[in-house]
Amino acid sequence: MMKASDLFVKCLEHEGVKYIFGLPGEENLDLLNSLQSSSITFISTRHEQCAAFMADVYGRLTGRAGVCLSTLGPGATNLATGIADANLDHAPLVAITAQVGLERLHKESHQYVDILHCFEPITKWNSRVERASIIPEVVRKAFKTAQAEKPGASHIELPEDVMTIEISQEPLSTVRARRPSPDHQSLKTAADLIEKSRQPLILAGNGAVRGKAAKELLAFSRKTGIPVANTFMGKGIVPWDYDLALLSIGLQSRDYVTCGFERADLVIAVGYDLVEYSPRHWNPDGKKPVIHIDFTPSEVDAYYQPSVEIVADVRETLELLTLEVHGKKDVSYPKTLRASILKELGDGATDEGFPLKPQRIMHDVRGVLGAEDILISDVGAHKIWIARMFRASVPNTVIISNGFAAMGIALPGAIASKLANPDRKVLAVCGDGGFLMTCSELETARRLGLAFVVLIFNDNGYGLIKWKQQKKFGREFATALGNPDFKQLAESYGAKGYRIGAAKELVPTLREAFAQTVPAVIEVPVDYRENFRFMEQLDQFICPL
Repeated sequence: MMKASDLFVKCLEHEGVKYIFGLPGEENLDLLNSLQSSSITFISTRHEQCAAFMADVYGRLTGRAGVCLSTLGPGATNLATGIADANLDHAPLVAITAQVGLERLHKESHQYVDILHCFEPITKWNSRVERASIIPEVVRKAFKTAQAEKPGASHIELPEDVMTIEISQEPLSTVRARRPSPDHQSLKTAADLIEKSRQPLILAGNGAVRGKAAKELLAFSRKTGIPVANTFMGKGIVPWDYDLALLSIGLQSRDYVTCGFERADLVIAVGYDLVEYSPRHWNPDGKKPVIHIDFTPSEVDAYYQPSVEIVADVRETLELLTLEVHGKKDVSYPKTLRASILKELGDGATDEGFPLKPQRIMHDVRGVLGAEDILISDVGAHKIWIARMFRASVPNTVIISNGFAAMGIALPGAIASKLANPDRKVLAVCGDGGFLMTCSELETARRLGLAFVVLIFNDNGYGLIKWKQQKKFGREFATALGNPDFKQLAESYGAKGYRIGAAKELVPTLREAFAQTVPAVIEVPVDYRENFRFMEQLDQFICPL
């Protein structure tokens, strides 16, 4: 016999949980007491939203559900943004929230909110443990659902009185079912479409990253001669210097990569999540032939109507499709597009102006980070520059939230990244707005003894919104901010603080920051006039093909 809270923790251990991110509360005291005697490390955060962000990024990097914990009421509602982010970014996450005792659920009660219904639209599945005997089933289902394609968030609610019940049970088996192999006829249909096409194009998304299909995708592209474009969250799925890589697509405006899609007579969508980038941007009349390769059937969308769907393991599908397709495409336009894209990547890379141009920052950061080091992007104008210009060669080394796209994710995400990959450099890139939403987690990082670098693009405002306001209305409103002394703020947490005063200082400062044994924060004044120059350039864009 054991307490229900002990059984619950035993089930978490059986699922392979190493960390739980969260805050203690009165209604989860029994669970915390059980965790204290377990192999699981409980990491107290400074805000529940950050706990959920940490679980979100941990799940995305490892493929195993990250876990976050809160108390009831306001603690639970604080988790919502991070849970929603994991759900729309397709990162496996299990959220655990405490609740009042069962005898109070039917009436108005202190701090009671119906969290099950609050979380219903932002999770794949959620449930309340009303009987201790169902704990093994509930935990197993939560993890199985969160980790199954497409991954997302599950939620378990634990009434405080249920956790005290004595129970005698064991966790359920965690053996995973093998993903299905592709249907032979679907493979043949796809191969026929590819062989008949003259200018096909591959669109690779985060599903290809989740499916660990980078090697197979590269082999397929090399054999067939078909160029590859990736979504923001698919960065690194093929190396940026691969001669058929067209880099990232994701801007709503017409861009170089868009030219390739306009020219393509077939799009092979591999692990493509529509939530990232609507197909109406690259298939505006909805008539372009599409091959859908993913773990799940395609979303119903007027602009995305596949000619054939191969619903199976993505990696195995690419292996078999490579064998089915004969002949190699002889198309010249990828070289023309790549030349234009690479030229733009080089523009501004050595500019000595101050404040620094985003292009210079991207160039210098890339020069300091190794190929397998990890960059976590927050949400803001800098995200566009990272997605479009930061060169990636390895999957899951550039973490961008582009489904829910929640500000504040980078710093908590850096903590999770360092826990998951302690031997890699980790860089969180934030705007001044996003950084101040979650900067209190510097204390968490310091307490855990983690060392990583935070790079703040400082423009004293909500730069992305200012950019969009100027484009739409020709003026800005409610976007200006006042900021603290970021160097002193960092040092007050026991971190190292830096302020860049000239372009030439960034590289040596980054190197010094990465040599620290504590978190380091670097403030970089950024010249966001480049946003408007870029906007004008896109408005006047002429396809080079």
